[in-house]
Amino acid sequence: MFDKYIYLDNASMTRVDDRAFEEMKKYYLDTYAIATSDFGYSMGVEAREALEKSREAIANALGASPREFIFTSGSAESNNMALKGVAQALGDKKGKHIIVSKIEDFPVLNSAKTLENQGFKVSYIDVDANGFVDLEALKNAITDETILVSIQHANQEIGTIQNIEAIGKICKDNKVIFHTDATHTFKRVPLDVNKVHVDLISVSAHTIHGPNGIGGLYIRKGTRIKRWLDGGFQEFNLRGGPENVPGAVGFAKAVELVTDEENERLQEIRDHLIDRILKEVPETVLNGDRKKRTPQNVNITFQYVEGESITLHLDMRGFAVSTGSSCFSRTLEASHVIMAASGDSERAHGSIRFTFGRFNTMDDADAVADAIRNVVENLRKISPLYKK
Repeated sequence: MFDKYIYLDNASMTRVDDRAFEEMKKYYLDTYAIATSDFGYSMGVEAREALEKSREAIANALGASPREFIFTSGSAESNNMALKGVAQALGDKKGKHIIVSKIEDFPVLNSAKTLENQGFKVSYIDVDANGFVDLEALKNAITDETILVSIQHANQEIGTIQNIEAIGKICKDNKVIFHTDATHTFKRVPLDVNKVHVDLISVSAHTIHGPNGIGGLYIRKGTRIKRWLDGGFQEFNLRGGPENVPGAVGFAKAVELVTDEENERLQEIRDHLIDRILKEVPETVLNGDRKKRTPQNVNITFQYVEGESITLHLDMRGFAVSTGSSCFSRTLEASHVIMAASGDSERAHGSIRFTFGRFNTMDDADAVADAIRNVVENLRKISPLYKK
């Protein structure tokens, strides 16, 4: 058995930082009331003050006003609200055309499909071999009936960072609302709403060592959007249901704890692992752009072997990684991201994603590099594809 289990799937979920957890405990055990208005009882008022202080901290990290930020249950809800809320607000007034890229995460893609079933037209924009959106195709896809463009800040699988400055300008010039899913870039890659034209931004705590089940949506002042989750009057009357005060407090603390130094350290670990694998394991391919990628992401295809086999063998050696292989997908489909970028199903099947977090070290990168070299070598010995 292994002495230490090394977790390298931080794009899926991160361990909550102890300091964020400590901040949250008070609002589970002591100040546990619902966040009432200023005219409520004292415990509720204290909870409301904590909620608003957290809202301000997270909004400030985006360069936004607190009134432009609402809390949600996570990035999935934020993305649903962005697409469906704009569709409900403008569908019968301006048009029923929406544009998304082919490599968006599932909350965006499936929201788009739902809207298609409701009579909206959706254009799916191509990406190049590194996962960058075709800007000319985007320009050409916009019509007088286009109400929303939704293109992620960076991809969840291959880490490619989109040129949202250029995308935002295209949308602004054409008077189209622009939404970006920043789940994998928030606090990792600079994003300031005063410097980039973005109308809606989805963020989440679970990728930056905050609690699961809390996220948010930035809504630029004046953006037309309707609530899509009915309930009470919470979150400026845009979302129903009691606010998750402990989650909001933990989210704000998680935002505070991410530093530029940490991101630089993650990038060094990322580059070290890429260099070692590409140098030491033959017939491997880096998925995504080498430089314009999130600091925590490495995604590599190991030709002639299946990703799920690598994942299982690494798990037996004490490493947690993820794969784009269809056998690990409930839909039994290979990674739609790598398929869209390369059109190569074998490349998608053999892909492995390593994503680093605060609690990973350079030693972890070296350990998994040693292990992957051995695992791939052994699997290729029994691979009929490799023998050919």
